[in-house]
Amino acid sequence: TETHTVVFLNGLLISFTFFNHKSPSLSLSPSTTDSSPSYLFAFLQEIEQTVTTPAATQQPQQDVVTSPAAAQQQTLTGRFFRCLFTSIFYSQLILISALVIFLTLRGLLFTKSPNFHPKKWYTPLLSSVALSGLLSLSWQCLFLCNIASTSKATIILAPLLTFSVGIFLVLYGKTFVPGIGGLLILFSFAQAIHSWLFVTRRRREFTFTITALSTSVLPPRTRLIAVVSSILSVLYSAFLAAGIGGATATRRGLVDILFISLIVISLAWTMQVLKNVQVVAVSKAAYVHFANYDVVNACDALCGTLRSQLGSVCIGSTLVPVFVVIRGMIRTVNRGGNGSDRTMYAGHGDCAWVANHMVLVGNRYGFVHVGVHNKGFVQASRDAWQEFRRTVGLEELVDADLTSSICFLSAFGIGAISALTAGIWELNIHKDYFFQMTLYAFIIGYFVGRVSSAWLQACVMAYFVAYAANPEGANFDNTIPERIARQNVEENKRLADNEVRQTEEEEEITYM
Repeated sequence: TETHTVVFLNGLLISFTFFNHKSPSLSLSPSTTDSSPSYLFAFLQEIEQTVTTPAATQQPQQDVVTSPAAAQQQTLTGRFFRCLFTSIFYSQLILISALVIFLTLRGLLFTKSPNFHPKKWYTPLLSSVALSGLLSLSWQCLFLCNIASTSKATIILAPLLTFSVGIFLVLYGKTFVPGIGGLLILFSFAQAIHSWLFVTRRRREFTFTITALSTSVLPPRTRLIAVVSSILSVLYSAFLAAGIGGATATRRGLVDILFISLIVISLAWTMQVLKNVQVVAVSKAAYVHFANYDVVNACDALCGTLRSQLGSVCIGSTLVPVFVVIRGMIRTVNRGGNGSDRTMYAGHGDCAWVANHMVLVGNRYGFVHVGVHNKGFVQASRDAWQEFRRTVGLEELVDADLTSSICFLSAFGIGAISALTAGIWELNIHKDYFFQMTLYAFIIGYFVGRVSSAWLQACVMAYFVAYAANPEGANFDNTIPERIARQNVEENKRLADNEVRQTEEEEEITYM
Protein backbone atom coordinates (compact mmCIF):
# COMPACT_ATOMS: atom_id res chain seq x y z
CA THR A 1 0.00 0.00 0.00
CA GLU A 2 0.96 3.68 -0.30
CA THR A 3 1.25 4.06 3.47
CA HIS A 4 3.73 1.17 3.74
CA THR A 5 5.74 2.63 0.86
CA VAL A 6 6.02 6.03 2.57
CA VAL A 7 7.00 4.39 5.87
CA PHE A 8 9.67 2.28 4.11
CA LEU A 9 11.16 5.29 2.30
CA ASN A 10 11.18 7.34 5.50
CA GLY A 11 12.91 4.49 7.34
CA LEU A 12 15.45 4.22 4.54
CA LEU A 13 16.14 7.95 4.75
CA ILE A 14 16.60 7.89 8.54
CA SER A 15 18.87 4.83 8.35
CA PHE A 16 21.00 6.41 5.66
CA THR A 17 21.58 9.62 7.59
CA PHE A 18 22.19 7.75 10.88
CA PHE A 19 24.99 5.56 9.52
CA ASN A 20 26.64 8.46 7.72
CA HIS A 21 26.58 11.05 10.51
CA LYS A 22 25.84 9.17 13.78
CA SER A 23 23.56 12.11 14.68
CA PRO A 24 19.88 12.35 15.58
CA SER A 25 19.36 15.19 13.10
CA LEU A 26 18.47 14.31 9.54
CA SER A 27 20.94 15.37 6.84
CA LEU A 28 22.49 14.19 3.62
CA SER A 29 25.95 12.71 3.33
CA PRO A 30 28.49 15.03 1.72
CA SER A 31 30.55 12.10 0.59
CA THR A 32 27.89 10.59 -1.61
CA THR A 33 29.32 10.10 -5.06
CA ASP A 34 26.13 8.99 -6.81
CA SER A 35 23.75 11.88 -7.34
CA SER A 36 20.58 9.76 -7.66
CA PRO A 37 20.22 8.82 -3.96
CA SER A 38 20.85 12.42 -2.87
CA TYR A 39 18.15 13.59 -5.27
CA LEU A 40 15.73 11.03 -3.84
CA PHE A 41 16.47 11.99 -0.25
CA ALA A 42 16.27 15.69 -1.03
CA PHE A 43 12.88 15.18 -2.66
CA LEU A 44 11.62 13.23 0.35
CA GLN A 45 12.84 15.94 2.70
CA GLU A 46 11.03 18.53 0.63
CA ILE A 47 7.72 16.65 0.69
CA GLU A 48 7.91 14.77 4.01
CA GLN A 49 9.07 17.09 6.80
CA THR A 50 10.58 15.46 9.89
CA VAL A 51 8.66 15.57 13.15
CA THR A 52 10.49 16.83 16.22
CA THR A 53 8.96 16.17 19.61
CA PRO A 54 8.47 19.11 21.99
CA ALA A 55 11.13 17.74 24.33
CA ALA A 56 13.66 17.43 21.54
CA THR A 57 13.10 20.95 20.33
CA GLN A 58 14.10 22.35 23.70
CA GLN A 59 17.61 20.92 23.30
CA PRO A 60 20.32 23.01 21.63
CA GLN A 61 20.08 22.75 17.90
CA GLN A 62 22.86 20.97 16.05
CA ASP A 63 24.26 22.05 12.74
CA VAL A 64 22.81 20.20 9.79
CA VAL A 65 25.37 19.18 7.22
CA THR A 66 23.97 19.13 3.71
CA SER A 67 25.85 18.40 0.54
CA PRO A 68 25.90 21.13 -2.11
CA ALA A 69 24.10 18.86 -4.58
CA ALA A 70 21.37 18.06 -2.07
CA ALA A 71 20.94 21.71 -1.08
CA GLN A 72 20.70 22.70 -4.72
CA GLN A 73 18.18 19.94 -5.37
CA GLN A 74 16.04 21.05 -2.40
CA THR A 75 16.07 24.58 -3.76
CA LEU A 76 15.13 23.39 -7.23
CA THR A 77 12.34 21.19 -5.87
CA GLY A 78 10.95 24.05 -3.78
CA ARG A 79 11.09 26.41 -6.74
CA PHE A 80 9.37 23.85 -8.92
CA PHE A 81 6.39 23.51 -6.57
CA ARG A 82 6.16 27.26 -6.03
CA CYS A 83 6.22 27.92 -9.76
CA LEU A 84 3.71 25.12 -10.30
CA PHE A 85 1.19 26.53 -7.83
CA THR A 86 1.69 30.05 -9.16
CA SER A 87 0.97 28.81 -12.69
CA ILE A 88 -2.09 26.91 -11.49
CA PHE A 89 -3.41 30.01 -9.70
CA TYR A 90 -3.07 32.32 -12.69
CA SER A 91 -4.39 29.65 -15.07
CA GLN A 92 -7.52 29.08 -13.03
CA LEU A 93 -8.09 32.85 -12.87
CA ILE A 94 -7.95 33.09 -16.67
CA LEU A 95 -10.07 29.99 -17.27
CA ILE A 96 -12.72 30.88 -14.70
CA SER A 97 -12.92 34.42 -16.07
CA ALA A 98 -13.47 33.05 -19.57
CA LEU A 99 -16.08 30.60 -18.24
CA VAL A 100 -17.94 33.36 -16.39
CA ILE A 101 -18.03 35.59 -19.48
CA PHE A 102 -19.26 32.68 -21.60
CA LEU A 103 -21.99 31.67 -19.13
CA THR A 104 -23.15 35.26 -18.69
CA LEU A 105 -23.44 35.88 -22.44
CA ARG A 106 -25.09 32.51 -23.06
CA GLY A 107 -27.61 32.83 -20.26
CA LEU A 108 -28.59 36.48 -20.59
CA LEU A 109 -28.20 37.28 -24.29
CA PHE A 110 -28.51 34.10 -26.34
CA THR A 111 -30.91 32.05 -24.22
CA LYS A 112 -34.27 33.41 -23.19
CA SER A 113 -35.83 31.51 -20.30
CA PRO A 114 -39.40 32.39 -19.25
CA ASN A 115 -38.68 31.21 -15.68
CA PHE A 116 -35.57 33.33 -15.14
CA HIS A 117 -35.80 37.08 -14.61
CA PRO A 118 -32.35 38.71 -14.42
CA LYS A 119 -33.50 41.73 -12.40
CA LYS A 120 -35.22 39.55 -9.80
CA TRP A 121 -32.18 37.24 -9.58
CA TYR A 122 -29.25 39.64 -9.69
CA THR A 123 -30.62 42.52 -7.63
CA PRO A 124 -30.88 40.66 -4.26
CA LEU A 125 -27.56 38.82 -4.72
CA LEU A 126 -25.49 41.80 -5.83
CA SER A 127 -27.06 43.93 -3.10
CA SER A 128 -26.06 41.37 -0.48
CA VAL A 129 -22.52 41.30 -1.92
CA ALA A 130 -22.27 45.07 -1.58
CA LEU A 131 -23.71 44.83 1.94
CA SER A 132 -21.04 42.31 2.93
CA GLY A 133 -18.35 44.76 1.84
CA LEU A 134 -19.91 47.59 3.87
CA LEU A 135 -20.26 45.36 6.93
CA SER A 136 -16.63 44.26 6.62
CA LEU A 137 -15.35 47.83 6.47
CA SER A 138 -17.62 48.82 9.35
CA TRP A 139 -16.31 45.95 11.46
CA GLN A 140 -12.74 47.11 10.84
CA CYS A 141 -13.59 50.63 11.99
CA LEU A 142 -15.39 49.40 15.11
CA PHE A 143 -12.51 47.10 15.95
CA LEU A 144 -9.96 49.87 15.72
CA CYS A 145 -12.13 52.06 17.97
CA ASN A 146 -12.81 49.46 20.69
CA ILE A 147 -11.20 46.04 20.49
CA ALA A 148 -12.79 44.45 23.55
CA SER A 149 -16.37 45.57 22.90
CA THR A 150 -16.28 44.64 19.20
CA SER A 151 -14.83 41.20 19.96
CA LYS A 152 -17.43 40.51 22.66
CA ALA A 153 -20.23 41.59 20.33
CA THR A 154 -18.84 39.29 17.62
CA ILE A 155 -18.70 36.33 20.00
CA ILE A 156 -22.31 36.93 21.10
CA LEU A 157 -23.95 37.84 17.79
CA ALA A 158 -22.37 35.28 15.42
CA PRO A 159 -24.19 32.22 16.91
CA LEU A 160 -27.48 34.16 17.01
CA LEU A 161 -27.19 35.16 13.35
CA THR A 162 -26.29 31.61 12.33
CA PHE A 163 -29.31 30.35 14.28
CA SER A 164 -31.53 32.87 12.43
CA VAL A 165 -30.38 31.59 9.03
CA GLY A 166 -31.08 28.00 10.11
CA ILE A 167 -34.60 28.89 11.32
CA PHE A 168 -35.27 30.75 8.07
CA LEU A 169 -34.34 27.71 5.97
CA VAL A 170 -36.34 25.32 8.16
CA LEU A 171 -39.50 27.44 7.98
CA TYR A 172 -39.54 28.20 4.27
CA GLY A 173 -37.45 25.45 2.68
CA LYS A 174 -38.66 22.38 0.82
CA THR A 175 -37.22 18.88 0.25
CA PHE A 176 -33.63 18.86 1.60
CA VAL A 177 -33.44 22.58 2.52
CA PRO A 178 -34.89 22.18 6.06
CA GLY A 179 -32.18 19.58 6.72
CA ILE A 180 -29.49 22.12 5.89
CA GLY A 181 -31.24 24.61 8.14
CA GLY A 182 -31.20 22.04 10.93
CA LEU A 183 -27.46 21.58 10.52
CA LEU A 184 -26.96 25.34 10.77
CA ILE A 185 -29.02 25.39 13.97
CA LEU A 186 -26.84 22.65 15.47
CA PHE A 187 -23.72 24.52 14.38
CA SER A 188 -25.01 27.71 16.01
CA PHE A 189 -25.49 25.78 19.26
CA ALA A 190 -21.92 24.49 18.99
CA GLN A 191 -20.69 28.05 18.40
CA ALA A 192 -22.61 29.34 21.41
CA ILE A 193 -21.50 26.55 23.75
CA HIS A 194 -17.86 26.98 22.80
CA SER A 195 -17.86 30.80 22.80
CA TRP A 196 -20.09 31.44 25.79
CA LEU A 197 -19.26 28.55 28.12
CA PHE A 198 -15.87 26.96 27.37
CA VAL A 199 -13.90 30.11 26.55
CA THR A 200 -12.78 31.43 29.92
CA ARG A 201 -12.69 35.08 30.88
CA ARG A 202 -8.89 34.99 31.20
CA ARG A 203 -8.48 33.67 27.66
CA ARG A 204 -10.68 36.45 26.32
CA GLU A 205 -8.87 39.14 28.27
CA PHE A 206 -5.46 37.82 27.21
CA THR A 207 -6.56 37.81 23.55
CA PHE A 208 -7.83 41.39 23.86
CA THR A 209 -4.53 42.46 25.44
CA ILE A 210 -2.36 40.79 22.79
CA THR A 211 -4.53 42.22 20.02
CA ALA A 212 -4.21 45.70 21.49
CA LEU A 213 -0.42 45.37 21.80
CA SER A 214 0.03 44.00 18.27
CA THR A 215 -2.18 46.65 16.63
CA SER A 216 -1.05 49.63 18.71
CA VAL A 217 1.36 50.73 15.97
CA LEU A 218 0.23 49.55 12.54
CA PRO A 219 2.75 49.48 9.68
CA PRO A 220 2.29 52.31 7.16
CA ARG A 221 -0.41 51.72 4.53
CA THR A 222 -1.89 48.73 6.39
CA ARG A 223 -5.39 50.22 6.41
CA LEU A 224 -5.10 51.07 2.72
CA ILE A 225 -4.26 47.45 1.90
CA ALA A 226 -7.18 46.22 4.03
CA VAL A 227 -9.67 48.54 2.33
CA VAL A 228 -8.43 47.81 -1.21
CA SER A 229 -8.48 44.06 -0.51
CA SER A 230 -12.07 44.27 0.70
CA ILE A 231 -13.10 46.20 -2.41
CA LEU A 232 -11.34 43.71 -4.69
CA SER A 233 -13.05 40.80 -2.96
CA VAL A 234 -16.46 42.43 -3.44
CA LEU A 235 -15.84 43.20 -7.13
CA TYR A 236 -14.48 39.73 -7.87
CA SER A 237 -17.41 38.09 -6.06
CA ALA A 238 -19.88 40.19 -8.05
CA PHE A 239 -18.13 39.18 -11.27
CA LEU A 240 -18.41 35.48 -10.41
CA ALA A 241 -22.04 35.97 -9.36
CA ALA A 242 -22.75 37.07 -12.94
CA GLY A 243 -21.49 33.72 -14.21
CA ILE A 244 -23.53 31.82 -11.63
CA GLY A 245 -26.62 33.69 -12.80
CA GLY A 246 -25.88 32.85 -16.42
CA ALA A 247 -25.57 29.14 -15.57
CA THR A 248 -28.80 29.28 -13.55
CA ALA A 249 -30.70 30.86 -16.44
CA THR A 250 -30.22 27.89 -18.79
CA ARG A 251 -30.89 25.06 -16.30
CA ARG A 252 -29.17 22.37 -18.36
CA GLY A 253 -28.86 19.76 -15.67
CA LEU A 254 -25.53 18.46 -14.41
CA VAL A 255 -23.41 20.53 -16.80
CA ASP A 256 -24.50 23.83 -15.31
CA ILE A 257 -24.25 22.40 -11.79
CA LEU A 258 -20.65 21.47 -12.58
CA PHE A 259 -19.95 24.98 -13.87
CA ILE A 260 -21.43 26.57 -10.74
CA SER A 261 -19.39 24.21 -8.53
CA LEU A 262 -16.18 25.15 -10.34
CA ILE A 263 -16.95 28.85 -9.90
CA VAL A 264 -17.61 28.44 -6.17
CA ILE A 265 -14.39 26.42 -5.68
CA SER A 266 -12.41 29.04 -7.59
CA LEU A 267 -14.00 31.76 -5.46
CA ALA A 268 -13.00 29.98 -2.25
CA TRP A 269 -9.35 29.40 -3.26
CA THR A 270 -8.89 32.86 -4.78
CA MET A 271 -10.26 34.49 -1.63
CA GLN A 272 -7.93 32.38 0.50
CA VAL A 273 -4.95 33.47 -1.62
CA LEU A 274 -6.04 37.12 -1.48
CA LYS A 275 -6.37 36.89 2.31
CA ASN A 276 -3.02 35.19 2.80
CA VAL A 277 -1.16 37.56 0.46
CA GLN A 278 -2.36 40.32 2.75
CA VAL A 279 -1.28 38.26 5.79
CA VAL A 280 2.25 37.75 4.45
CA ALA A 281 2.72 41.41 3.56
CA VAL A 282 1.32 42.92 6.77
CA SER A 283 2.96 40.33 9.06
CA LYS A 284 6.34 41.00 7.45
CA ALA A 285 6.06 44.73 8.10
CA ALA A 286 4.77 44.16 11.65
CA TYR A 287 7.48 41.58 12.44
CA VAL A 288 10.23 44.01 11.44
CA HIS A 289 8.76 46.57 13.83
CA PHE A 290 8.45 44.16 16.76
CA ALA A 291 11.89 42.63 16.23
CA ASN A 292 14.02 45.62 15.24
CA TYR A 293 11.92 48.78 15.67
CA ASP A 294 12.34 49.34 11.95
CA VAL A 295 9.59 50.72 9.73
CA VAL A 296 8.60 48.86 6.55
CA ASN A 297 5.87 50.12 4.28
CA ALA A 298 3.16 47.46 3.97
CA CYS A 299 2.68 48.30 0.29
CA ASP A 300 6.36 47.57 -0.40
CA ALA A 301 6.00 44.25 1.44
CA LEU A 302 2.90 43.51 -0.65
CA CYS A 303 4.77 44.11 -3.90
CA GLY A 304 7.56 41.78 -2.78
CA THR A 305 5.01 39.12 -1.84
CA LEU A 306 3.30 39.24 -5.22
CA ARG A 307 6.63 39.23 -7.04
CA SER A 308 8.47 36.37 -5.34
CA GLN A 309 6.30 34.61 -2.73
CA LEU A 310 2.95 34.01 -4.41
CA GLY A 311 3.73 30.32 -4.98
CA SER A 312 4.33 29.71 -1.28
CA VAL A 313 1.12 31.60 -0.46
CA CYS A 314 -0.85 29.40 -2.87
CA ILE A 315 0.59 26.25 -1.29
CA GLY A 316 -0.29 27.49 2.19
CA SER A 317 -3.78 28.52 1.09
CA THR A 318 -4.35 24.94 -0.05
CA LEU A 319 -2.88 23.14 2.97
CA VAL A 320 -3.89 25.27 5.96
CA PRO A 321 -7.72 25.08 5.65
CA VAL A 322 -7.60 21.27 5.38
CA PHE A 323 -5.15 20.89 8.27
CA VAL A 324 -7.10 23.29 10.48
CA VAL A 325 -10.31 21.26 10.09
CA ILE A 326 -8.63 17.91 10.76
CA ARG A 327 -6.57 19.20 13.68
CA GLY A 328 -9.62 20.93 15.15
CA MET A 329 -11.50 17.63 15.13
CA ILE A 330 -8.60 15.93 16.92
CA ARG A 331 -8.50 18.68 19.55
CA THR A 332 -12.26 18.34 20.08
CA VAL A 333 -11.97 14.58 20.61
CA ASN A 334 -9.06 15.14 22.99
CA ARG A 335 -11.04 17.70 25.01
CA GLY A 336 -13.99 15.31 25.14
CA GLY A 337 -11.75 12.73 26.81
CA ASN A 338 -10.92 15.11 29.69
CA GLY A 339 -7.62 15.97 28.06
CA SER A 340 -6.01 19.29 27.25
CA ASP A 341 -3.89 20.69 24.45
CA ARG A 342 -0.78 20.01 26.52
CA THR A 343 -1.60 16.30 26.76
CA MET A 344 -2.15 16.25 23.00
CA TYR A 345 1.29 17.80 22.35
CA ALA A 346 2.97 15.26 24.65
CA GLY A 347 0.89 12.30 23.41
CA HIS A 348 2.27 9.56 21.20
CA GLY A 349 -1.02 8.01 20.07
CA ASP A 350 -2.21 7.93 16.49
CA CYS A 351 -4.37 11.07 16.68
CA ALA A 352 -1.80 13.03 18.70
CA TRP A 353 0.97 12.04 16.28
CA VAL A 354 -1.14 13.17 13.33
CA ALA A 355 -1.92 16.51 15.00
CA ASN A 356 1.72 17.15 15.96
CA HIS A 357 2.92 16.20 12.48
CA MET A 358 0.35 18.29 10.62
CA VAL A 359 1.10 21.46 12.56
CA LEU A 360 4.75 21.18 11.48
CA VAL A 361 3.89 20.61 7.83
CA GLY A 362 1.43 23.50 7.60
CA ASN A 363 0.23 26.21 9.99
CA ARG A 364 -0.81 29.82 9.50
CA TYR A 365 2.22 31.16 11.41
CA GLY A 366 4.37 29.87 8.57
CA PHE A 367 3.14 32.82 6.50
CA VAL A 368 5.19 35.12 8.73
CA HIS A 369 8.41 33.26 7.93
CA VAL A 370 7.44 33.17 4.26
CA GLY A 371 7.39 36.96 4.20
CA VAL A 372 10.29 37.68 6.56
CA HIS A 373 12.77 34.97 5.49
CA ASN A 374 11.47 34.16 1.98
CA LYS A 375 11.17 30.43 2.77
CA GLY A 376 9.00 27.77 1.23
CA PHE A 377 5.74 27.35 3.11
CA VAL A 378 6.39 23.89 4.55
CA GLN A 379 9.85 24.85 5.80
CA ALA A 380 8.50 28.15 7.14
CA SER A 381 5.71 26.38 9.04
CA ARG A 382 8.12 23.93 10.64
CA ASP A 383 10.61 26.63 11.67
CA ALA A 384 7.92 28.91 13.09
CA TRP A 385 6.33 26.17 15.20
CA GLN A 386 9.66 24.84 16.45
CA GLU A 387 10.44 28.34 17.69
CA PHE A 388 7.23 28.20 19.72
CA ARG A 389 8.31 24.86 21.20
CA ARG A 390 11.64 26.25 22.38
CA THR A 391 9.81 28.37 24.97
CA VAL A 392 8.00 26.17 27.50
CA GLY A 393 4.25 26.80 27.44
CA LEU A 394 4.30 29.10 24.40
CA GLU A 395 3.05 26.44 21.99
CA GLU A 396 -0.09 25.85 24.01
CA LEU A 397 -0.59 29.59 24.48
CA VAL A 398 -0.34 30.30 20.75
CA ASP A 399 -2.63 27.41 19.87
CA ALA A 400 -5.26 28.71 22.32
CA ASP A 401 -5.25 32.25 20.93
CA LEU A 402 -8.76 33.45 20.08
CA THR A 403 -7.86 35.94 17.35
CA SER A 404 -8.51 33.46 14.53
CA SER A 405 -11.79 32.43 16.18
CA ILE A 406 -12.91 36.06 16.41
CA CYS A 407 -12.06 36.62 12.74
CA PHE A 408 -13.91 33.43 11.81
CA LEU A 409 -17.00 34.40 13.82
CA SER A 410 -17.03 37.91 12.38
CA ALA A 411 -16.91 36.49 8.84
CA PHE A 412 -19.63 33.98 9.72
CA GLY A 413 -21.81 36.78 11.08
CA ILE A 414 -21.29 38.89 7.95
CA GLY A 415 -22.17 35.88 5.81
CA ALA A 416 -25.32 35.25 7.85
CA ILE A 417 -26.51 38.86 7.48
CA SER A 418 -25.85 38.74 3.73
CA ALA A 419 -27.69 35.42 3.47
CA LEU A 420 -30.75 36.72 5.32
CA THR A 421 -30.80 39.87 3.18
CA ALA A 422 -30.69 38.03 -0.13
CA GLY A 423 -32.91 35.12 1.00
CA ILE A 424 -35.74 37.21 2.43
CA TRP A 425 -35.63 39.58 -0.54
CA GLU A 426 -35.76 36.72 -3.05
CA LEU A 427 -38.49 34.93 -1.08
CA ASN A 428 -40.78 37.92 -1.53
CA ILE A 429 -40.23 38.30 -5.30
CA HIS A 430 -39.30 34.81 -6.59
CA LYS A 431 -39.66 31.85 -4.22
CA ASP A 432 -38.03 29.31 -6.54
CA TYR A 433 -34.54 30.74 -6.07
CA PHE A 434 -34.53 31.83 -2.43
CA PHE A 435 -32.38 28.93 -1.21
CA GLN A 436 -29.78 29.50 -3.93
CA MET A 437 -29.70 33.21 -3.08
CA THR A 438 -29.24 32.42 0.60
CA LEU A 439 -26.43 29.96 -0.07
CA TYR A 440 -24.48 32.10 -2.55
CA ALA A 441 -24.83 35.24 -0.42
CA PHE A 442 -23.62 33.39 2.66
CA ILE A 443 -20.53 31.99 0.92
CA ILE A 444 -19.60 35.34 -0.60
CA GLY A 445 -20.23 37.25 2.62
CA TYR A 446 -18.12 34.82 4.61
CA PHE A 447 -15.08 35.09 2.34
CA VAL A 448 -15.36 38.87 2.05
CA GLY A 449 -15.35 39.00 5.86
CA ARG A 450 -12.28 36.77 6.03
CA VAL A 451 -10.37 38.97 3.60
CA SER A 452 -11.26 42.13 5.52
CA SER A 453 -9.97 40.77 8.86
CA ALA A 454 -6.67 39.40 7.50
CA TRP A 455 -4.64 42.43 8.65
CA LEU A 456 -5.68 41.85 12.27
CA GLN A 457 -4.66 38.22 12.25
CA ALA A 458 -1.37 39.13 10.53
CA CYS A 459 -0.41 41.60 13.27
CA VAL A 460 -1.11 39.12 16.08
CA MET A 461 0.78 36.34 14.29
CA ALA A 462 3.78 38.62 13.75
CA TYR A 463 3.77 39.52 17.45
CA PHE A 464 3.86 35.88 18.56
CA VAL A 465 6.54 34.88 16.03
CA ALA A 466 8.74 37.87 16.93
CA TYR A 467 8.38 37.04 20.62
CA ALA A 468 9.32 33.40 20.02
CA ALA A 469 12.45 34.48 18.13
CA ASN A 470 13.58 36.81 20.93
CA PRO A 471 11.52 36.69 24.16
CA GLU A 472 13.88 39.21 25.79
CA GLY A 473 13.25 41.86 23.14
CA ALA A 474 12.66 45.41 24.30
CA ASN A 475 9.32 45.52 22.47
CA PHE A 476 7.71 42.90 24.74
CA ASP A 477 6.37 43.22 28.27
CA ASN A 478 5.41 40.56 30.83
CA THR A 479 2.01 39.78 29.30
CA ILE A 480 3.02 36.46 27.72
CA PRO A 481 5.23 35.17 30.61
CA GLU A 482 2.50 35.95 33.13
CA ARG A 483 -0.12 34.19 31.04
CA ILE A 484 2.15 31.13 30.64
CA ALA A 485 2.61 31.00 34.43
CA ARG A 486 -1.15 31.24 34.93
CA GLN A 487 -1.63 28.59 32.28
CA ASN A 488 0.66 26.21 34.20
CA VAL A 489 -1.34 26.80 37.38
CA GLU A 490 -4.61 26.01 35.57
CA GLU A 491 -3.14 22.84 34.05
CA ASN A 492 -1.87 21.61 37.44
CA LYS A 493 -5.29 22.27 38.94
CA ARG A 494 -6.98 20.34 36.13
CA LEU A 495 -4.65 17.37 36.64
CA ALA A 496 -5.30 17.42 40.39
CA ASP A 497 -9.07 17.43 39.83
CA ASN A 498 -8.78 14.50 37.44
CA GLU A 499 -6.76 12.52 39.98
CA VAL A 500 -9.38 13.16 42.68
CA ARG A 501 -12.17 12.14 40.30
CA GLN A 502 -10.37 8.93 39.32
CA THR A 503 -9.76 8.09 42.99
CA GLU A 504 -13.44 8.53 43.82
CA GLU A 505 -14.46 6.32 40.89
CA GLU A 506 -12.03 3.59 41.99
CA GLU A 507 -13.42 3.73 45.54
CA GLU A 508 -16.98 3.35 44.23
CA ILE A 509 -16.01 0.35 42.13
CA THR A 510 -14.21 -1.23 45.10
CA TYR A 511 -17.23 -0.68 47.35
CA MET A 512 -19.60 -2.27 44.84
